[in-house]
Amino acid sequence: MRKLTRRSTVLFTLISLALGTTASVAGAEPDKKPVPKVAVIGTGGTISGVSKNRVSFQDYESGKLPISKMVDDLKPEVDTVADVTTEQFGNKGSGSYSIADYRRLTATVDQALKTNDAVVVTTGTDTMEEFAYWLDLTVRSDKPVILTGSMRPWTVIGTDAPANLYNAIHLAASGKTTCYGTVLMLNDQIQAAREVRKTDALRMDTFSSGASGELGVVDQDNIRLNRAPARIQQCGKKTWETPFDLDKMGKTLPRVEIAYSYQDAGGEAIKAFADAGADGVVTAGTGAGGVSPQMSEARKDAVKNGVIFASTTRTGSGAVYDKNTDGVIGADDLTPQKARLLLLLSLAKTDDQNQIRTWFSTLGAAQFITPRR
Repeated sequence: MRKLTRRSTVLFTLISLALGTTASVAGAEPDKKPVPKVAVIGTGGTISGVSKNRVSFQDYESGKLPISKMVDDLKPEVDTVADVTTEQFGNKGSGSYSIADYRRLTATVDQALKTNDAVVVTTGTDTMEEFAYWLDLTVRSDKPVILTGSMRPWTVIGTDAPANLYNAIHLAASGKTTCYGTVLMLNDQIQAAREVRKTDALRMDTFSSGASGELGVVDQDNIRLNRAPARIQQCGKKTWETPFDLDKMGKTLPRVEIAYSYQDAGGEAIKAFADAGADGVVTAGTGAGGVSPQMSEARKDAVKNGVIFASTTRTGSGAVYDKNTDGVIGADDLTPQKARLLLLLSLAKTDDQNQIRTWFSTLGAAQFITPRR
């Protein structure tokens, strides 16, 4: 075939555009559909772990691989779903991060969302549910925020790490969880930050949302969403944002602790927390939030001294309903660790018990509101 001159090439292209067709000519690049921009922020954990050998599934060093290396390992496939940039926030186990670190992470995510369509955060799974709920309560943008990690390090046979990271980027780029707040994506399952919890120390299907159920799944190219968090009802409204704007809070956040109840539990833990200056305490109670007589007496004394309590169940599911008891707020079905975060942020905003109660009954319960007919 005779080689086209530059003039012929230009003319051929113009004719093709006029006819509304796509033509390829020698030396011409085919048009590429732009893909969404996704920022991947690495904080460490098992997903970035390096094993001693390819079958040391539990014997490994976490927080060794940089997030840039992990994303590079997913190329060229990941480039077809997103334009990915990376940022190394940290590289350690999730349990090693402080509330001050969480605060910086929120600022990092907010900043990334200004120039990207979505954000993926990689973390260790031990406290991933707390990472997720914190971001759910504090990130101001309604763009997708996806957390992922793995139960096996990057370098072992059968690792879930690369698939989880790829699927998280795929989910983020799809935009399908806009206004969902923060969600988790592991083991092909999509879970809401408020409900999800780690249920097994070692299994890859460890994350569950209990009776609420998963939001949906990622099945290769298909993303299926079967339900949505309640806050999606406020999508597009100012009320979608939670009241917890960290930029408007003081540098020092309140101290909130957790006290676990059991048979004949003493009240010393609650007294010690109160004496040490705790602003709030969450009780992980038996059944529907019950605490031992000794803990109950210690709680009454602490309430008199201004300590606010949130009552939760240690069972892992079910609700503790609010009884409007002075100084004690029912935390619905929040886990103790999540109730702690909500109480901490609430106390940073106000000391008005009625307002805190309202936040626990709305943000904490997150039930869908049925419009009146």
